[in-house]
Amino acid sequence: MSVFVLDRRGKPLMPCSEARARKLLAAGRARVHRVMPFAIRLTDRFQADCELQPLRLKLDPGSKITGLALVRESQTLDLSTGEIERNAAVVSLIEIVHRGRQISETLTARRQMRRRRRNQLRYRAPRFLNRGGDKKGWLAPSLMHRVHTTMSWVHRLQRWAPITALSQELVRFDMQAMQNPEISGMEYQQGTLAGYEVREFLLEKWGRQCAYCGVTDTPLQIEHIHPKSRGGSDRVSNLTLACAPCNQRKNHLPVEVFLAKKPEVLKSILAQAKAPLRDAAAVNATRWALANALKDTGLSVELASGGRTKFNRHRLSIPKSHALDAACVGDIAIVTDWRQTTLQVKCTGRGSYQRTRLDRFGFPRGYLTRKKRVFGFQTGDRVRATVARGKNAGTHTGRVAVRATGSFNIQTGLSVVQGIGYRHCQLIQRGDGYGYSQLKIALAPKGCGNQGAASQPALSLLPIHGEVSRAD
Repeated sequence: MSVFVLDRRGKPLMPCSEARARKLLAAGRARVHRVMPFAIRLTDRFQADCELQPLRLKLDPGSKITGLALVRESQTLDLSTGEIERNAAVVSLIEIVHRGRQISETLTARRQMRRRRRNQLRYRAPRFLNRGGDKKGWLAPSLMHRVHTTMSWVHRLQRWAPITALSQELVRFDMQAMQNPEISGMEYQQGTLAGYEVREFLLEKWGRQCAYCGVTDTPLQIEHIHPKSRGGSDRVSNLTLACAPCNQRKNHLPVEVFLAKKPEVLKSILAQAKAPLRDAAAVNATRWALANALKDTGLSVELASGGRTKFNRHRLSIPKSHALDAACVGDIAIVTDWRQTTLQVKCTGRGSYQRTRLDRFGFPRGYLTRKKRVFGFQTGDRVRATVARGKNAGTHTGRVAVRATGSFNIQTGLSVVQGIGYRHCQLIQRGDGYGYSQLKIALAPKGCGNQGAASQPALSLLPIHGEVSRAD
């Protein structure tokens, strides 16, 4: 992952490598500007004295995770066709983990508290028409959070890198076609969108693996959970993905008979088959709101389809991840330097005004401290704790959760270390509402995997253990 570079006045310069950043810091030509994401500020350069290259920020919006890819663009001439091709060299990969579900649950708890006060203390007529739901373009707070968080990071990256253009994958989900693939013509007048491929939805829904044996990186076939020969329908709730051997063995058997010896797998499949289309609805509702917000930045915005992203990823043999999907957005010929760590940014919030816990009925249960900062630390701060002896002996770096007693918990890349005294903690960076971790791409070695698997390499995102030297 590249290091962001600023000039003496805080203006963005071209990012540099980690080795280059170490040399600048060791020579005294730069100072640490920010720890996560790591950024340095030069002490002897101005933006006017440096040559900048065009950088493009690409976005792959999702319901739970949004992928960001900062790429350096270049153009080459194809001598055979005479066309100008766009190439992209990946500079930085970021994945934003949204907390829309947590916001929805928090609003539910607040609604329960209001109902309890209204009924227990005195009668007060409920207010239900003053929430702004009738305004044009209004989105629920859990949905607007996705747009605001993504735009917040777009503006942050604009301050740290000389971004000149933006690209967004304009995802479109046809939920009517998911429920009824045979819908066509005037039947769409009763619904929303048209043109979504059910197969792509099933790949996302079932995790791109066989539902019966869990095999990955092999061609998958659409399979009816309840066979059509026994009255099964083509609704998406009756469709799953299976590898060719499992599909042939199941044939026309009911899923209860086929998985009689695997009750846990059967229970998981039946539960996943009836999963709601909540994620697809969230992407549909926010895609144009995000696109319009990107246009308001004044930069050139490129809108591309999800099919184009998938075509680029398969053509270039790039593994599947949210950040790498973002790198494949738009019209590109070659993507290079994509084998690098991904910065995962998890939305954690900045705390809550609520000073008491609630039970499942909305009644208060216990009380929280009235102060957010304890012994100079606040939940969400990034700290380094050096413990000389005891069961927690060692050096621990991560996000701290404070207690009024002074015994803190530290969330590291491996686990949660409990019972760390505040005297052992040293502040690295104040909390900004996000938790940071780094993921590396682990590709399967050649010769491994299933026979007949697709040419696309296997991908797993693994947390990087231990401290990050450049961030300290």
